[in-house]
Amino acid sequence: MDVTYVLTSLAIVVAAFTLWILATALTIWGERRLIAKMQTRIGPNRIGPLGVLQTVADGLKLFFKEDIAPSGIDRLVYFAAPIASVVTAIVTFAVIPFGGSFMLGDREVTLQVWDPEIGMLWILAMSSIGVYGIVLAGWASGSKYPLLGGVRSSAQMISYELAMGLGLASVFIWVGSLRASDIVAAQAGTFIGTIPSWNIFPQLFAFILFFGAAVAEAQRPPFDLPEAEGELVAGFVTEYSGAKFAMFFLGEFMQVITMSAVTVTLFFGGPSGPLFGLEGTLAGALLGTVYFALKTFVFVFVFVWLRGTLPRMRYDRLMDLGWKVFLPLGLLWVLATAAIVVAGDTVGQAVLFQIVGIVAALLLALYVMSTLFSKRVDKRVEAAEQVGDPDLPPALPAAAETAREATRRRGGARDIDIPG
Repeated sequence: MDVTYVLTSLAIVVAAFTLWILATALTIWGERRLIAKMQTRIGPNRIGPLGVLQTVADGLKLFFKEDIAPSGIDRLVYFAAPIASVVTAIVTFAVIPFGGSFMLGDREVTLQVWDPEIGMLWILAMSSIGVYGIVLAGWASGSKYPLLGGVRSSAQMISYELAMGLGLASVFIWVGSLRASDIVAAQAGTFIGTIPSWNIFPQLFAFILFFGAAVAEAQRPPFDLPEAEGELVAGFVTEYSGAKFAMFFLGEFMQVITMSAVTVTLFFGGPSGPLFGLEGTLAGALLGTVYFALKTFVFVFVFVWLRGTLPRMRYDRLMDLGWKVFLPLGLLWVLATAAIVVAGDTVGQAVLFQIVGIVAALLLALYVMSTLFSKRVDKRVEAAEQVGDPDLPPALPAAAETAREATRRRGGARDIDIPG
């Protein structure tokens, strides 16, 4: 191991850490500005151009603020919980390639901190450990509201981790590798004509499953039940202030960046894109970083968009969505993906695509025909009801019909209008 290799690895680690910290600060500022625009407000606009330094000012204020710890807490766990939350959020991005590759002498260097064989399973492992910081924060605070927030968080993250893991498993089966660099390399080139061969096209359902679970995993609206200001004051961070609160805040927004970056890596080619003859150079690798940042920004914007438009879900519906919808559909999609991969290896991909296209066309035709016929039936029923066809069943609900019959038996009006 020579000095050049050590210095290059250290530079990549520092660059990745700096990129994630800057992206987190910009995300906090950007979310506050975008939410303000959506709500017809101004947002931060005083410190720096367009208020871009407001996040720095708020961070400094929180870290130099007086540290207040309530009585009756478990002090060791109380102080360790925010550290665990922010550390897991920081190290999660280690396996994500945030740029292209370039040649340094006779060695190929990739802008990626770590590229293990377990690959994206590292994301699942770190997200599983991250829930401990929230649960322990709720338990160690010695208050009922943080405890309820911690219990909610553990149940929510267990529920949606399964769905997120199934979305990842579909991509693993399709690509045939767990390594992040192999997943990105499998999406290089074009699919049909100029359409890039991203996994979003063959794995669209896995993308919907994964991204929906990722929003819940990051505890972002409409799945922010562990904080739920209207119910639990501030959830698991109720008894935290100063630097410890800032750590939880930083970890949440880092999770947004990380989940967006993982989505780009799995389904949108990561840093891949046209290099204009710069392959193997440092400029080409940095151009890949630009592509990666632009793709990630799109999904960060979606996170903010969801917060500005959707109300918070009810907790029982949140659990039903995870266990009754995401989990069974994820299992079915994993089985379907495995069957398609095996069939493609057996009969060939060209024949398989033809069969899938024919089946999809038939299903689409059946759906269109059923929709047309159902509309015709509805129109016939509406026309018959307007002329008072006695052969059709009554359109009123059961309760209204019962009230109508009771009125007739009492000798009242023969026909009354009862709202449905």
